[in-house]
Amino acid sequence: MTAIRIEDDGAVRHLVLCRPDEYNTITPELRDELGTALDEADRSDIVKVVLVRAEGKAFCAGFDLDWSTTAQADDGDGQARAWDSVADLRQIRRYADTFAKLQEISKPTIAAVHGWCVAGGTDMILNTDLIVAAESARFGYPPARVWGVPEAPWLWIARLGLERAKRYLFTGDEIDGSEAARIGLVLECVPDKDLVEHTSALAQRMALLPMNQLQMMKWLCNDVASHQYQPETSRLLGVLFDGVARHTQEGIDFVAHAKESGWRDAVRDRDDPFGDYGSRRT
Repeated sequence: MTAIRIEDDGAVRHLVLCRPDEYNTITPELRDELGTALDEADRSDIVKVVLVRAEGKAFCAGFDLDWSTTAQADDGDGQARAWDSVADLRQIRRYADTFAKLQEISKPTIAAVHGWCVAGGTDMILNTDLIVAAESARFGYPPARVWGVPEAPWLWIARLGLERAKRYLFTGDEIDGSEAARIGLVLECVPDKDLVEHTSALAQRMALLPMNQLQMMKWLCNDVASHQYQPETSRLLGVLFDGVARHTQEGIDFVAHAKESGWRDAVRDRDDPFGDYGSRRT
């Protein structure tokens, strides 16, 4: 594996995002490696808990925009292509379904998040059962401003409640680690220096239970969530509308700007009026 490193600590399996120079952005390789690693952990007779963490300054800065904007913009010969909504849904759903494994596998999953965890990073990590944030953590869905919607909106509503979820998805505003803990987006916030040790200790405490007890508890909780939030329908609508948002005129203009000036400038121009993320005023 090149995007994810596997480390075992007794009954706790660590999945470490290990593309720090690229801020652990999401690529097809990361998607496939994550799916394989989660399937293997679920089948294991030894692994009881899965802990997801990351190397570098950011947990995950979202989708690799150089790859994703190129994929949208042309068909390989420089010619603009018509939007095939079914093909687009099928492609993006592969990511949503892979990330959903963090919620669906029978073993508890925990995330230790530091630095940026935004856009596609939230699509991924909000699926974990528990999230521990470092004080440096920054969450949010800035593509809500243009060019995207969350792939699984139910996760925002389940964690924040309907009104507060709307507050952050209507603005795309940044949420720091302390605020994320206060409003319930994550379980708790700890100093960066304590993040891995603290989260590992929680995972080890959970691993004291028999595996079948952990699995039954997770199935019980997930059954309630399934009836209350209908995750499969939410993912379907999220993925479909994500494709729509990327093919509005504003979405097409964003891609054109990114191709001309680079995605970093395009993102900064989008976020400058809000003064957060990479446009934060210091």
